Amino acid sequence: MEFRYLPMTSEDKQEMMKAIGIKDTDELFADIPAGVRLQKELDLKQPMNEYALTKELTAMANKNISTKEVVSFLGAGVYDHYIPSIVDHVISKPEFYTAYTPYQPEISQGELQAIFEFQTMISELTGLPVANSSMYDGGTALAEAVNLSAAQTKKKKVLVSDAVHPEYQQVIQTYAKGQEIEIIPIKLNNGKTDLIHLEEQLDDEIAGVVVQYPNFLGQIEPMDAIQKLLENQKKTMLIVSSNPLALGYLTPPGEFGADIVTGDTQVFGIPAQFGGPHCGYFATTKKLMRKVPGRLVGQTKDENDVRGYVLTLQAREQHIRRDKATSNICSNQALNALASSVAMSSIGKHGIRKMAEMNMQKARYAKKKFAANGISVVYEGSFFNEFVIQLNQDITKLNAALLEKGILGGFDLGKIDPAYQGQMLVAVTEIRTKQEIDQLVKELGDMHV
Repeated sequence: MEFRYLPMTSEDKQEMMKAIGIKDTDELFADIPAGVRLQKELDLKQPMNEYALTKELTAMANKNISTKEVVSFLGAGVYDHYIPSIVDHVISKPEFYTAYTPYQPEISQGELQAIFEFQTMISELTGLPVANSSMYDGGTALAEAVNLSAAQTKKKKVLVSDAVHPEYQQVIQTYAKGQEIEIIPIKLNNGKTDLIHLEEQLDDEIAGVVVQYPNFLGQIEPMDAIQKLLENQKKTMLIVSSNPLALGYLTPPGEFGADIVTGDTQVFGIPAQFGGPHCGYFATTKKLMRKVPGRLVGQTKDENDVRGYVLTLQAREQHIRRDKATSNICSNQALNALASSVAMSSIGKHGIRKMAEMNMQKARYAKKKFAANGISVVYEGSFFNEFVIQLNQDITKLNAALLEKGILGGFDLGKIDPAYQGQMLVAVTEIRTKQEIDQLVKELGDMHV
């Protein structure tokens, strides 16, 4: 047999068309004007059997380069971290691997407990009492937070720091357009949110202020100063996008009065996977509990006093009236959330702090090595595991040369803004060795003239 699945036969097709009363598939599209319909066959290869197709796709996939083959200093939102071996063992169990989401929660106790544990750990990291059952990724979670702030405050302006991930900013713009929310960018000063510009833009019409902590350039925003600026603002919400690994060391945003904290748990147990899928988190205050997009899982006891888990809140359009839904695009990433839960549990509370410290220590070692070899570091403020270096050369060409040496270089900041031309955002995680860091510095030092 050529297929591991049962393809539709011509007899199946005829039977289905007969059942709905049509003679051919063209009748299915009769309501679409002929002028906008494609009047030719699609330019596709002829169908292959499964063996031939698998061989061709494998050959194509082998052209990719993964972080198992090269040493990665590329971050900018997706990072190369240690993943405990137990993660793959657990998420590969059929009962988890095939689970999408608990539509029949009363018989999905294992899935619900996994989500509950995920929520609990995110709540502890962010310093906020409520976390949902995960979301698509960090960008969409942040955009949902922006929409929530506008809905809650009945205001239509949101201030977004230019130090927020540029792709996250694009997602925010897309979400905001449909809700007619005006996004006002806040300029930077020395790699951080310009507090003077932020204060100038604040007024009673602002629904929320969005910052990233640590920010896209690796710098740690002055959250205490930002909180003070918002103390006298009526209803204005503080929204923070955070790397959850950094929160293993840094003061949680909840302690700075953040109303909503979002981010991506890719740093815990999820490989880069060529950009996705990943897992977004969304944490907030009890006051906003019923406005949270997605689902909340709770713990309870049954009539026999046995612990059990339930879907406490599920404010999705599939469960309630569409006009009452918090969002219609907020499915949880159950399998990836499980991977993050297993990773966080395996590493442990003290292990996460140690892991965060190792990121900071190794990044600071790299920064000192660059400075000692004549390569300037652009910002001198506090940072987590990323920093910007100035090379004054075509970063694309430098990265191509590094790749030939088995090194995946940092992110080319010139791609997002010409003002950053010649600057590279370097990420140093806990799995980078002294020898690997020294090699990166040496190779860039030899190229940097």
